[in-house]
Amino acid sequence: MSDKRLFLLDAYALIYRAYYAFIKNPRINSKGLNTSAIFGFVNTLEDVLKKENPSHIAVGFDPSGPTFRHEAYAEYKAQREATPEDIRKAVPIIKEIIGAYNIPIIEVAGYEADDVIGTLAKLAEKEGFDTYMMTPDKDYGQLVSDHIFIYKPKYGGNDFEIRGIKEIKEKYKLDNPEQVIDILGLMGDSSDNIPGCPGVGEKTAVKLIQEFGGIDQLLENTDKLKGALKTKIEDNAEKIRFSKFLATIKTDVPVTFNEKELLREPINSSRLREIFEELEFKNLSDRVLGTTINKTIVSNTPIQGSLFAEFTADPQDEKKYTTLSDLNSTQHTYYLIDTEEKRIDLANKLKNAQYFSIDTETTGIDPMWVELVGMSFALKENEAYYVPVPEDQTEAKRIVSIFKDALENVNSLKIGQNIKYDYILLRNYGVTLKGNFFDTMIAHYLLQPEQRHNMDYLAEVYLHYKTIPIEELIGPRGKGQLCMRNVEATQICEYAAEDADVTLKLKNILEKELKSEGMEKLFYEIEMPLVRVLAEMEITGVKVDTHALSVFSESLTKRIETIEKEIYEMAGTEFNVSSARQVGEILFDRLKIDEKARKTKTGQYSTTEEILEKLRNRHPIVGKILEQRGMRKLLSTYINALPELIHPRTGKIHTSFNQAVTATGRLSSSNPNLQNIPIRDDEGREIRRAFIPDPNCLFFSADYSQIELRIMADLSQDPNMLEAFNSGNDIHAATAAKIYKVPIEAVTKDMRRKAKTANFGIIYGISVFGLAERLNIPRSEAKELIDGYFATYPQVKEYMNKSIESARERGYVETISGRKRMLPDINSQNAIVRGYAERNAINAPIQGSAADIIKIAMVRIFDRFEKEGLQSRMILQVHDELNFNVKADEADKVECIVKEEMEHASKLHVPLIADSGIGNNWLEAH
Repeated sequence: MSDKRLFLLDAYALIYRAYYAFIKNPRINSKGLNTSAIFGFVNTLEDVLKKENPSHIAVGFDPSGPTFRHEAYAEYKAQREATPEDIRKAVPIIKEIIGAYNIPIIEVAGYEADDVIGTLAKLAEKEGFDTYMMTPDKDYGQLVSDHIFIYKPKYGGNDFEIRGIKEIKEKYKLDNPEQVIDILGLMGDSSDNIPGCPGVGEKTAVKLIQEFGGIDQLLENTDKLKGALKTKIEDNAEKIRFSKFLATIKTDVPVTFNEKELLREPINSSRLREIFEELEFKNLSDRVLGTTINKTIVSNTPIQGSLFAEFTADPQDEKKYTTLSDLNSTQHTYYLIDTEEKRIDLANKLKNAQYFSIDTETTGIDPMWVELVGMSFALKENEAYYVPVPEDQTEAKRIVSIFKDALENVNSLKIGQNIKYDYILLRNYGVTLKGNFFDTMIAHYLLQPEQRHNMDYLAEVYLHYKTIPIEELIGPRGKGQLCMRNVEATQICEYAAEDADVTLKLKNILEKELKSEGMEKLFYEIEMPLVRVLAEMEITGVKVDTHALSVFSESLTKRIETIEKEIYEMAGTEFNVSSARQVGEILFDRLKIDEKARKTKTGQYSTTEEILEKLRNRHPIVGKILEQRGMRKLLSTYINALPELIHPRTGKIHTSFNQAVTATGRLSSSNPNLQNIPIRDDEGREIRRAFIPDPNCLFFSADYSQIELRIMADLSQDPNMLEAFNSGNDIHAATAAKIYKVPIEAVTKDMRRKAKTANFGIIYGISVFGLAERLNIPRSEAKELIDGYFATYPQVKEYMNKSIESARERGYVETISGRKRMLPDINSQNAIVRGYAERNAINAPIQGSAADIIKIAMVRIFDRFEKEGLQSRMILQVHDELNFNVKADEADKVECIVKEEMEHASKLHVPLIADSGIGNNWLEAH
């Protein structure tokens, strides 16, 4: 291997790959710019530079305007979707970044990037280089030689696969890589609109080239062919030759090879940092360039943001930049409250205040497990106070109690950034935070649900202010990082007081934003009261039967062993089923269930769940392997992990409910994630048996029945759907009866199953192909099912169209409570990108309204329990389900309150129904 290693990156191929990797969860910064493609490209570039450390590097771009292929064939790539607008915006920025890396960009008018890369690769080979063409494009296989390789990024990860002569020959069973051109010429390429020979696919093309050696030899020996194939080849001989011309990557582009120009150079750190700051790539900037306080940032206005805002980073134009201030450049007065007299004086000020912000410093991040180190308060901007709290818990609680009257004052507004954390922590010190709340994190979440909501980010965006990094106090992450308890109070003072000060400043801006966006009711009447509800649920926690989990662990382990024996029998040999390498060898080398199975650069077959699901019907062993994996995941993620999460003081698990994570408004949970417990199979459901009530209590569960379909009925006002719900019929049976045109009593289980899948699938924009795959039915039947659905519920289709049209006009959709989901891609010229936005336009108002409704119910139930003096407690929320720890003598009253509040949380044109159950554990209750 040569010491001279040249990497040539196919820019657009990598940019498109990065963009679509984030298509379901795009990265949008505060200016409304979609940075997915940029972020993904930079990450890929960084991986290559760090893993491979190339001596030489360049990035190839397609030029603007037509190439020689377009001139020879007007239809070349004519059918391609328009470039997504976000990619068009990203390309100039990516070029700026490449320039800051001091990496040359190669671009030649009239030639595509692969032609320029191919030419340079061949020229480099003559100069003693090993060249790696970085691309996911299979066409590059034709260029591979002893010193030229494809460096192919793997989907779903940062790994790469290197393909040389051996790999290309093995893939197609060819004599040499150049024959890839002949295969492409025969089969054509739909993505580039290369025609090929009509009726000849990859399999036939490979077979013909293996037999004849190439297109020229094939066309000279068509007499050896038979039947329809002979006719196809002879009738399309010119088309095949022309397709080969189009598929051939040129290696004689008029470009010179200059070794010095391709030499890897040090990056322009200051320029790169400027661009990263403009893009708000803080973590990426720290990772690539190291943590440093930089005072330059592009000015912006913190509003909803325009997707069409131009990238303006240009160090020559100083007018575009504004100074990012920090504590050193800001006039401020921060007080260290470290005596009894000072504490009492501050407590009195807070007690008489109409509002104040609060922040706590602790020994960790989980409020149920940490100790309080100090509290900070702010009553007006640029003035704040820090109260240190000692390690001795008796003295700590005494100091906190001095502020009890102020913190429990129901008439003052408490302002915080993630105030639920402070609430839980203070409850553990004998204080219950009362009064109305203003949480800056949640305020920003409502305004910009898909952006980040941490305080440091908000300070930069809204205040043009850089907060003190935590690393300045406790050092960088790692073994040497200090605990906050070990830092001097005088050092913590500035950091902690700044947090309270910044939080107050953010509140003063965000409350105006909420008003201008019409979100005050959603914020003050739903989200803020919910903070207290969630905090109390987390504090209450839920008991887990460790003995039941232990028994289940044993039985599941035995079940896994049984499945593995079945797998051995099917495979004809024993192997490690948990080894991806060995699974690949069994499936693809021994059983040969897929001749096209691809290997990674380590020579290992890919056996991801996605790949195995596609192969499930090829051999029964695949289903068994997936079953074994599912059970092992269940065992490690929940059954064996749950006992480790039990709090030693309470004997319970205290999951965290996340209020500002999902773009739809739904709650999520973590440590443990209870939303993801699988309930479709017996093993997943069995985990619920381990969740039990407190002693002398019962487990009560209430679940909305088909809430999203009911919301669809309400929003669409479809008479048939309204009638089905209002008459009390089973909606899935009613749908099946109308689709299949049979009486409801004649609906079979299979009919109902298909109708149910259609009912829920339509909400999520399921396609004919998707429905066919999910139900394992022919596409023609899936199409009939969808057509029948819309014939049954015509106004559902009308609602879907109106929702998309409204989103196109406004750029967003809303829930029944005014929660917005921004859809900047709704008018994209690219059908794939636009399709995702259109599906969100249909689904977001439905899923978001369901989230709003259950939140309203939770707040009202909590208030009723409190007002009526019940000891029963709400303990879990999972999707559309609420769970309670119920005192036995309160069971009837709890059921009455819960059903009443859930079913009257919102007034729809169809009834909201809450099914409920009670038992000795979650499984019995549900």
